[in-house]
Amino acid sequence: MADTTTRPMVEQLVAVEPAIVIGAGAAGLTVAHALIKAGVPTAILEKESRLAEPWHRRHQQLRLNTHRDLSALPGLAYPGNTPAFPQRDAVIRHMNDFREANRLPVEFGVAVEAIAFRGDHWAVRTSAGLRLARHVVVATGRDREPFTPQWKGMQAFAGRIIHSVDFGDATAYAGKKVLVVGAGNSGFDALNHLAGVDTAALWLSARNGPALLPKRIGKIAVHRLSPLMARLPLRVADAAIAATQRLVFGDLTKFGMPPAPSGGVSRLASDYTAIAADDGAVDAIKSGKIVIVPAIREFTRDGVVLANGSLVDPDIVIAATGYRTGLERMVGNLGVLDGKGVPLFNGGQADPKLPGLWFTGMRPSIRGCFANAAILGKAIARRIAGSSRPSGVSR
Repeated sequence: MADTTTRPMVEQLVAVEPAIVIGAGAAGLTVAHALIKAGVPTAILEKESRLAEPWHRRHQQLRLNTHRDLSALPGLAYPGNTPAFPQRDAVIRHMNDFREANRLPVEFGVAVEAIAFRGDHWAVRTSAGLRLARHVVVATGRDREPFTPQWKGMQAFAGRIIHSVDFGDATAYAGKKVLVVGAGNSGFDALNHLAGVDTAALWLSARNGPALLPKRIGKIAVHRLSPLMARLPLRVADAAIAATQRLVFGDLTKFGMPPAPSGGVSRLASDYTAIAADDGAVDAIKSGKIVIVPAIREFTRDGVVLANGSLVDPDIVIAATGYRTGLERMVGNLGVLDGKGVPLFNGGQADPKLPGLWFTGMRPSIRGCFANAAILGKAIARRIAGSSRPSGVSR
């Protein structure tokens, strides 16, 4: 038993809760549902004032790249008229329906500032005061903070630089010269929409080529094969994705696309780079509407100097350059993050030196974030419920 005399007096007056989940996104709702179903009373703390706030902030055209049957929260199917790849608003409704159907106890407007280990429980400092818990599950998301590189000269650039999270309405780019930076999932999402817009010019600055799949091959939704792909060895899955990409799209290096540095599933595991989905961008590349150019060297007032010394003069630069977890302030002093701020432990794995601390939804998965959230949530619930059961051995 921990020595309560060394704790601040205020902590001695606060009850220790069985479990607290930080974040009410898909991963947070799913793990909370699994914990409550396993008999573990659970509180859910959400800093925003409503559910699915990140989804509300995304552009209206956004669709999931994952099939609706593999993107549903546990026990709740999408309505029958939902498109195969659900739109933004359908996802928002689905998350709210899941919360209401399961009466999940989300506390809105409560931001977690830091957590500290107290030997047999965790102290959670929030904007609404101190909370204590035996178990804390961090589910704040891997896309919490948009990341834009600090390119040389960007402050002097006369055009606009935005992150892909602020893409907005695709039609607003009509008549504009647009440079998309990054050939990953976010970059291709922007390009898929811009391919159908009458832009004045459209460039893709690609440092690395993507692992790229079509949404469909014929009538088959490619994502439906993801459970099978997830069970394959990395080398085999990489080869299958590369072969599919080459078969469907041909050799994109002929159009200036750099080769991918490694296989698609390997990159998911090593540097958390999601597999991109094509929905019109490749045809636009092949037709010359989208011109692939090298990486950015620097900005000038009137344009962008590329790695080969050439110059482009966009009106708008869209930085499809990824996100960060932003967990350094919350758990940065605990030694549980890698160099990119991603937790070293995920799902049912935990640091044995910090019992009761769990992370979920912090890495991309070939299955997609919703399907993976269910797997990780069940794994965490099993561990927590198992640790809280009495041993049954009498003395």
